Amino acid sequence: MLPIDAAAHSSRWRRRHPVDKAVLGFGLTVLAISLPPWPGAALVLVTALAVLLGPAGVPGRGLWRAYRVPLGFCVTGVLPLLVQVGGPGGFLTAAEGGPVRAGELLLRTSAATLGVLLFAFTTPMSDLLPRLVRAGVPAPVVDVALVTYRMSFLLLDSVRRVRQAQAARLGHTGRAAAWRSLGGLGATAFVRAFDRAARLQSGLAGRGYDGTLRVLVPEARVSVRFTAASVALLAALAGLTLVLEGPLS
Repeated sequence: MLPIDAAAHSSRWRRRHPVDKAVLGFGLTVLAISLPPWPGAALVLVTALAVLLGPAGVPGRGLWRAYRVPLGFCVTGVLPLLVQVGGPGGFLTAAEGGPVRAGELLLRTSAATLGVLLFAFTTPMSDLLPRLVRAGVPAPVVDVALVTYRMSFLLLDSVRRVRQAQAARLGHTGRAAAWRSLGGLGATAFVRAFDRAARLQSGLAGRGYDGTLRVLVPEARVSVRFTAASVALLAALAGLTLVLEGPLS
């Protein structure tokens, strides 16, 4: 199980309905994208961090491990805004107003990412996917997503075991050995993935699979109080942004 999935299963909000957490998490993401970067996105970023580390009870170390990868993409994505190609100053020069635009974009993307992580760190996929059928998503699409979700963990476990076996046999002692081990790892993972898929198909056929995977979903109800509090928080952030935008600008 991936760390973010383990954190979601042990979250304080695990028993809450996914709709409750979607209103808050995705609402913060929408605000980060739609409000002015300063101070709107900055307020959203601080609020999302406070909710993640406070009421949601997400461990700080686990949050950083999950956040640093998308944050790296955000930083990489804003670097082109700092320079311009061509022009009277030369082939590559500093872009006028580039640092300001880069900072605004970095604020938006980093705050929006935290909104998505708020939902991911509190909602296991096993609780979300089966409920999508009630929301109108076709059952075969949900079944494929469930199987893919399950198979991905099995594949990662197989890759981990093969890498451990290769390391125990000195398969990573040199560059040539590492490349040979990498090729063997890819081939073994490919074969095992098809073998597991075939066994899964045979198992489903033996159990009378009729085109729908039936799974138990934990009972949960949409909390009117939680949803109302989330909407009130989002509205307060939007109002505070409009109030502070004038003086700060």
